[in-house]
Amino acid sequence: MNSPEKIWTAGLVIIGDEILSGRTHDKNIAQVASWLQVQGIRLAEVRVVADDEDRIVAAFNALRADNDYVFTTGGIGPTHDDITVDAIAKALGVEVIVHPEARAILEKYYADKGGVNEGRLRMARVPQGAELIRNRMSGAPGIRLGNIFLMAGVPHITAGMLDSLTGELEGGAPLIAETVGGFIPESEVAVMLRKVEQAHEQCQIGSYPFFKEGKVGSNFVVRSTDQAALDACMADLCKGLENEGFGYTVGGI
Repeated sequence: MNSPEKIWTAGLVIIGDEILSGRTHDKNIAQVASWLQVQGIRLAEVRVVADDEDRIVAAFNALRADNDYVFTTGGIGPTHDDITVDAIAKALGVEVIVHPEARAILEKYYADKGGVNEGRLRMARVPQGAELIRNRMSGAPGIRLGNIFLMAGVPHITAGMLDSLTGELEGGAPLIAETVGGFIPESEVAVMLRKVEQAHEQCQIGSYPFFKEGKVGSNFVVRSTDQAALDACMADLCKGLENEGFGYTVGGI
C-alpha cells in the first residue's frame, strides 16, 4: 500500500540503560532506518532513553505527535527493568493484560525449557487492545497497536520482527540514493553543493567527510524518490565537481 505523494515518517525510541552506559552498542537505528526506507517511510527522529517510565512516556508521546508511526526497541523482556509495555500502556491510557495468544506461544516455546515462570510470563503482557508481531527467533512476540510497534532490543530478533511486518505498513515511494566521492574537502565545494541541491527540489544531498590515506575527502549522497530527478541531480553534481577541478568516483570512496 503506497501513497507516493505523501511523505510518511516514523519515530524510534531506543530504550535501555545499557545503551546509554555504553555497555551495549546500538545496532537497531541503522537496520530500522534501512527497513523503513524500503517500505517508503523515512526515519525522522530517534530518541535514546533510560529504563525509566516517565522518560519513555515523554519520548513516546513526543514522537507520536509528529510522525505517522512510532517504533520502540528494548524493554519487553522478562526482567523487572523491562517496563516498556507498562510505559506505553500508561501513555495510551489503557490497562496491561496478559495476551492469551502470547501466553500460548510462550508455553509452547518453553515446554522443553523448564516451562513458563513468572519472569517468562512477563513477555506475554501487552497494552490492552494490542496485536502480536511474530518472533521466529525466541518465541516472545513483539507488540503492535495500530501505528505503534514495540520490538525486542536484541538486533537479530528485531530484524525478525521487522521481517514479519514487511509489506504491512502504508508508505510512500521508497527513497533511492546514489553516491559520488573523492579526495575533496567539503568546505571547498559547499557553495556548489548548495546550488545543485537548490536546482533539484526533489533531491537532497548529504555530505560525509572522511580521512583516508593521509588525505581529507568527502562522499556526497544524493537521495530522492524519483529516479529521473536523481539522475539529473547526479549529473549536475558530477559536472560541478569537474568545474571545481576535482576528480571523483561514482559509488564513493
